[in-house]
Amino acid sequence: MRDAEDPLADRRDAGMHPATLWEAHADRLGDEPAIIQASATTTWRDFDRHASAVAGALQAVGIGEQGKVAVYLYNGAEFLETCFAAFKFRAQPINVNYRYLDAELAHLLESSDAQALVFHGSLSDRVAGIDTSALRLLAQVPDGDATVLAGAVPWAALLGATPAARCVRGELDHHLLYTGGTTGLPKGVIYEVGGLARELVSVGASFIGAQAPSCAADVATLGSDSRAAGTHLVTLILPPLMHGTGMGLAFLTLSVGGTVVLLDGPRFDADEALRAIERSRVSVLSLVGDAFGRPLAAALDAAATGCAYDVSSLRVIMSSGAMLTAETKATLLRHAPNALIIDSLAASEAPMGSSVSHAGSTSSTATFAMRPGTKVLDENDREVAPGSGIAGRVAVASTNPIGYYKDPEKTAETFREIDGIRYTFPGDWAVIDEDGTLVLLGRGSHCINTGGEKVFPEEVEEALKTHPAVVDALVFGVDDEKWGQRIEAVASTEAPVTSATLSAHVKARLAAFKVPKVIQVVDAVPRAANGKADYREARRLAGHGH
Repeated sequence: MRDAEDPLADRRDAGMHPATLWEAHADRLGDEPAIIQASATTTWRDFDRHASAVAGALQAVGIGEQGKVAVYLYNGAEFLETCFAAFKFRAQPINVNYRYLDAELAHLLESSDAQALVFHGSLSDRVAGIDTSALRLLAQVPDGDATVLAGAVPWAALLGATPAARCVRGELDHHLLYTGGTTGLPKGVIYEVGGLARELVSVGASFIGAQAPSCAADVATLGSDSRAAGTHLVTLILPPLMHGTGMGLAFLTLSVGGTVVLLDGPRFDADEALRAIERSRVSVLSLVGDAFGRPLAAALDAAATGCAYDVSSLRVIMSSGAMLTAETKATLLRHAPNALIIDSLAASEAPMGSSVSHAGSTSSTATFAMRPGTKVLDENDREVAPGSGIAGRVAVASTNPIGYYKDPEKTAETFREIDGIRYTFPGDWAVIDEDGTLVLLGRGSHCINTGGEKVFPEEVEEALKTHPAVVDALVFGVDDEKWGQRIEAVASTEAPVTSATLSAHVKARLAAFKVPKVIQVVDAVPRAANGKADYREARRLAGHGH
């Protein structure tokens, strides 16, 4: 019997698990919408039915419990249906950045031990460029007029598979959330699904004014009760679902029986987003900092002089992954005065704090109220005193997540026990004001956060240095109103070469968001006597600072 062979059998609890919660909502909500994208609606009944069929197809090729299913998709119902399918038989969906090119894609699939890859047709040229022989299944989702890649199974065929039977699941099952982190290579953060589901349900319940249920049976009533009261979540996800911000808000919404709203296509359009808010009466808006907030604020201001958008349904605007400036918050709240803006300081490894703004009270940029259990520790693991001005590393008391997949060295560095308490160190540095407010300084390394995407300079530097004319290069972030930070570089060369040529060289090797906006050719790249990079001088050479 499977349970007798399961090393977690004596600790298993079929309660808080995403698939169990979503199935319960599907049984109760039936033809209510689970996912809305443009004019297409996926009901809760179809959401469950499609996921069961995909789960059956995955099981039919030999993928079993804790198997890895890579999801290389743009935003759409198929993304969430594939995640649901994996959860159904205790497998793990693997989020894949759809901007990754061949080498980046191949690395993530190998790193994650993926056994299946579900991809959009417009990404098939990248899939065709890598070795997929280790995969048990390639599945292609229709996308424009792309033909089906040789060896791939059309999505429609998966939906016609024999549905998987529902099974007992464990709260200690694992979920992998892949992130670029601060090493430049994607790493899988390991969560136990029970703790993750409880956190999502707790926050989701607070959004609809309900008490956080303690068991799955009570969660099942949240969707129907909140719909009857007119308080159910209708969440517009603007960032990609393949990022923790988008995926987390989508999972949260589904876990309390709400409706996920998505835009059509991978490109963000502020006016399309505002039309979706008006059309679907969106109550929660998910975005990533000023990269989304500023265009939305500008579109609202522009529309106000003519036929204004109706955004009165908004109750919560939630930003994570990049900072919302105070100016952007004030503009959004002027148009949606009944909303709360929650600016969340979080990493894939841990939530750290948040700032809440409402009409008439807008919090400053990059200042946060710390979550219970969050501290700022100096290099000797001593707590930094409020108002001291001493910078330290943000540490979060947490037992979930539990580590990085196949990376014990990084796990030991990030997840550490101090005085009997287990802390997560996401990599952010901060100071604490006298009133206890956390002021974010940035990553202790030189990791660049551009529009919510984290880019490690060394990865881009190495790509630059593969050009035959480049002798040396340094890459760094520069403050930018739209993106939070933009990527720039200095490079020394042994032969004349244009910055446009160097940009094209990097773009052929890395995802587009990693390509420097400006590459300044200099006589010599600044380094210290020991060979270490001098990023401050590099910025000065590029015209930033003194």
